[in-house]
Amino acid sequence: MSVARSYLFVPGNRPDRFDRALAAGADRVIIDLEDAVAPADKIAARQALADWLAPERSVIVRINGADTEWYAEDLALCRRPGVEAVLLPKAEFIGDELAALCRSTGCRILPLIETARGFQLAEVLATSENVQRLVFGTIDFQVDLGLDGEGDELLFFRSQLVLVSRLACIEPPVDGVSTEIQDLDRVRTDADRARRLGFGAKLCIHPKQVPAVHDAWRPSDAEFQWAQRVLAAFQAANGGAVAVDGRMVDRPVMLKAEQIVRERQR
Repeated sequence: MSVARSYLFVPGNRPDRFDRALAAGADRVIIDLEDAVAPADKIAARQALADWLAPERSVIVRINGADTEWYAEDLALCRRPGVEAVLLPKAEFIGDELAALCRSTGCRILPLIETARGFQLAEVLATSENVQRLVFGTIDFQVDLGLDGEGDELLFFRSQLVLVSRLACIEPPVDGVSTEIQDLDRVRTDADRARRLGFGAKLCIHPKQVPAVHDAWRPSDAEFQWAQRVLAAFQAANGGAVAVDGRMVDRPVMLKAEQIVRERQR
């Protein structure tokens, strides 16, 4: 299965949207039992998801936190076929119950970095068993640290999550949501920034955002043509350094060109 570029949220109390979310073109769908569902609706949302889950439909479930009354039953639900991963909110540790669930089912963990403590422990989380990739919960993170802005204000934190993920040999992290739904240029700009910083994917809150996110991770025609010229020149030089478009091309540049070609062919 290819590395996901987009993760689309759908509220757990809207089972009428589950199938539509799967058909929206996102690489992964997250059924949200946490922030999107009011406390009074938590149990009904969990039951609606339980009734809908099936082995032929793979989804991720954002459960409620370990400090809530809904955590244990949410975990029990995640043992059912059709749950491929657990999105762990405000992650600061991987509890024994969640670790045991993943060992027995093969389910993966996506820790959501939303607090200062979670960021401090990102390396521990990234190297924990069954963790697939880190997810940056930018809005809650700003609130926790008292930050005002999601651009340069979060640059250090984004870069650190990319570095931690690389050192842990897990998939590149997932960037947070863009709250704009109609302004798809803004969504594309946010996704472009995430890609340039080394993120591998982005959270989406509406199906309209998915194509813009995918476009950000799809190399342009110019990049693809450059990569083809590089690979052709490198092959003609039998692996030696060669100039393309007036610039030196050696093995690291060749590897970048190969990456562009792979991404273009997705």
